[in-house]
Amino acid sequence: MRLDKYIAESSSDTRKVIRNYIKEGNVTVNDRLILDPAAEINENCDTIKCLGKVMKHPGKMYYMFHKPGGCITATKDESSLTVLDYFNVSNGSGLFPVGRLDKDTEGLLLVTNDGEFCHRLMDPSKKVEKTYYFWAFGSLDQKKKEQLQEGVMIGVNEELAKAESIIVDEEGKYLDLKNKMNFESVKGIKINPNYQPVTSGYITITEGRKHQVKRMLKSVGCYIVYLKRISIGSLVLDETLKKGEYRELTTEELKSLY
Repeated sequence: MRLDKYIAESSSDTRKVIRNYIKEGNVTVNDRLILDPAAEINENCDTIKCLGKVMKHPGKMYYMFHKPGGCITATKDESSLTVLDYFNVSNGSGLFPVGRLDKDTEGLLLVTNDGEFCHRLMDPSKKVEKTYYFWAFGSLDQKKKEQLQEGVMIGVNEELAKAESIIVDEEGKYLDLKNKMNFESVKGIKINPNYQPVTSGYITITEGRKHQVKRMLKSVGCYIVYLKRISIGSLVLDETLKKGEYRELTTEELKSLY
């Protein structure tokens, strides 16, 4: 492992700060001064000291987090709560969210300190499926569902965005279905929504472009008002976790993701 990465994952400082510590002569490996942040160390047997303190790596950590709406998928933000503001993990300064969910999107988010694990799940070439539950104003007939699965244009100079699958769960008028819509309010609808068609369902994708699901549904005339990720690969959100709660992944869950 790189020296700067090891220390960053073992402390509360950023990689940038750690690199400065190393270049300034504040870091030793087995009592030998090291000035190269990219120096390779053996995390299993080397003794690393920074500012005279022995660094103890916490090991690989993997958490399932039930992200609430209004939470930023980031490690820090000056104005909003971030994912890590909900975490109280000893020696967890190296944690980061795997991929991202929009601020108003709820549901399954993984948090780890394992970069390879993150790459494995988020690399589009790996085609790891992510499934979302949604409510949208608009209707989804068979033709629109086929369009989404064949690929739709969601931006200039972007490749077509495809749904691996799309399933309609409920459809009808907002007036008849609003009591089933499991969120507090419908934002952004300027006209009287009562007689507008609404649809709920599940959409599965293997990419993670910015606002991808929202843009895909919008391309076929559906305006998403609620979005929740419910699964990544074979891992399904533990619904016993309340919004804002987290737990470690089990050995079986971790194996299933690999």
